[in-house]
Amino acid sequence: MQQPSRHILVLGGTTEASALAEALAARGDEAVLSYAGRVARPRVQPIATRVGGFGGVDGLVRYLRDEGVTHLVDATHPFAGQMSANAVAAAERAGVPLVALTRPGWRAKAGDRWQRVPDIAAAVAALAGPPRRIMLALGRMHVGAFAVRPQHFYLLRFVEAGGEAPPLPHHHLVIDRGPFDAEGDRRLMVAHGIDLVLAKDAGGTGASAKLDAARALGLPVMLIDRPAVPARREMHDVAAVLRWIDHDADRGV
Repeated sequence: MQQPSRHILVLGGTTEASALAEALAARGDEAVLSYAGRVARPRVQPIATRVGGFGGVDGLVRYLRDEGVTHLVDATHPFAGQMSANAVAAAERAGVPLVALTRPGWRAKAGDRWQRVPDIAAAVAALAGPPRRIMLALGRMHVGAFAVRPQHFYLLRFVEAGGEAPPLPHHHLVIDRGPFDAEGDRRLMVAHGIDLVLAKDAGGTGASAKLDAARALGLPVMLIDRPAVPARREMHDVAAVLRWIDHDADRGV
């Protein structure tokens, strides 16, 4: 029996989104992968891509209707809370089924020395005090918030060069694109005398090397909790999303 016509919009920027794009391309599905546009040279994808925002909920609703989108997959970063909230609202208004392809959050293991904080502001507040040597594993967008704690040395790692210099008087910038491994991150931390790792709870395996390295070195980790998002259906692997596209979404499940 011939499958009904489908047009899938994937909100991406993660390794999970790229894996889904490859699977959709292999099946010959009509699909578009949308990037937020924070990286100047995103990875080449096997399906059509678009770059930039939609203009809030109203703009996303218009896009879903104008492009005839039949399935919406939110595979954005776990900290893209506003985009995820917009996707839930827009999908409901447009009558388009939505699923989120998410990574489970990290769980502490034996030997971990974790302190959890609710958000960036709480992390900044927790850094009041004497100078430390911090691996600030947050990406470019949030670095400026730590300018009010100039007493610390910050080790930064960005995907690409360019843009304004980080507003931190004591820092070292590494330009590198993952995935990274625990031994490489351990050497990096030792070379810069790091005594604290500050990271988002991104989850998954692609960004966990710094946690493994911190555990091996006995270093404390300050982990920022994920933002809250509205209730939605979530899946953790590409195969489940493909089954949802083929069956559950078409039945309105």
